[in-house]
Amino acid sequence: MPNPIYLDYHSTTPVDRRLIDVIYDSMIDNFGNPSSIDHLWGDRTLNLIKKAKQQIANLINCQAQEIIFTSGATESINTVIQGLTPPNHFIISPLEHKAVIDTCQAMVKRGLGKIRWLKVDKKGRIDLEYLEKMCLQGASLLCVMAANNEIGNIYPIQEIGKIAQTYNIPFLCDGSQAVGKIPLNFEDWGITFLTISGHKLYAPKGIGALIIKKGFTLQPLIYGGGHQNGLRSGTLNVSGIVALGEACYLRQLEMVEDEKAIALKRNHLQSILQAQIPSLIVNGDIDNRLAGNLHISIPDVPNSAIIARVRDKLAISTGSACTTETLAPSHVLRAINLEDELIEGALRIGIGKFTTHEEIEKSADILINIINQVLSIY
Repeated sequence: MPNPIYLDYHSTTPVDRRLIDVIYDSMIDNFGNPSSIDHLWGDRTLNLIKKAKQQIANLINCQAQEIIFTSGATESINTVIQGLTPPNHFIISPLEHKAVIDTCQAMVKRGLGKIRWLKVDKKGRIDLEYLEKMCLQGASLLCVMAANNEIGNIYPIQEIGKIAQTYNIPFLCDGSQAVGKIPLNFEDWGITFLTISGHKLYAPKGIGALIIKKGFTLQPLIYGGGHQNGLRSGTLNVSGIVALGEACYLRQLEMVEDEKAIALKRNHLQSILQAQIPSLIVNGDIDNRLAGNLHISIPDVPNSAIIARVRDKLAISTGSACTTETLAPSHVLRAINLEDELIEGALRIGIGKFTTHEEIEKSADILINIINQVLSIY
């Protein structure tokens, strides 16, 4: 059976084949432990780590020494939220990834903090005036993602960071969906903590990073050999780290042109679907969204009926891959007060660097035929 067309780039991206050489080298030829300081094998691997840090730093404008490597964004988020000295007052967007929301709620249940929620409108835009009012009251941590993993909204991080700085509030920005897709400036935008997940930008799964503004400290989640300034003990995932560094290097070179091309493909697919399915609704802030994001709803058509009919032809989703084992409706769509019929008919389409024009055309035909079939039934 041929593979379905892959349109789920928000869930994960294929690894860029150009990373294979650096991964192979770190596993076979330069396999040393970077903590082994007594011989050349360790020295060589440590140099690979330093190079990767600089590649990441160049992409997001941070200092190399501010980078801590983790297994991914979920670990990075937990390191920040659980690493603060309690009790803590969290200001959170209701559209945050569950890694942020669930971790903060777990701290509340343990009596270690409280949460104040930001306001969003029906397009998922954050009320910045209300955000400033919340910050005026003080807080231990402000949590706003750079881009949403479901509806694709891009948030004004520079403006939000400025507000956080004004009121001296540490700012955690989940950059999982944004790094490598849109410009981010850690140094100048008032971000205190930034998370990166490798598998969202064409690097392997299981590698990520946490950027911590110089001068800020956290308590570690993982104790052991005191690696990475004592914050995250454990032998470094060298192959993952060098792959993440190389992926960041390639994104810095190619991001602008790639995202322009991706947006054109997304817009083409959207226009075809809207022309053939008049009832189709595009969710989120269509003026400020990720180039590859197309989040749609078809009223009166359950998304489960669509997925069941396209799963061997198209890889699309009904929501975040991090919550698909639960049957509850998307917390993001609930937070923006989307009508029940639109939530039930919501589909997330994610287009990426390796999506071809031919795949877009074929995907449009498949979706139109299937949606019309289901409409005739419902």
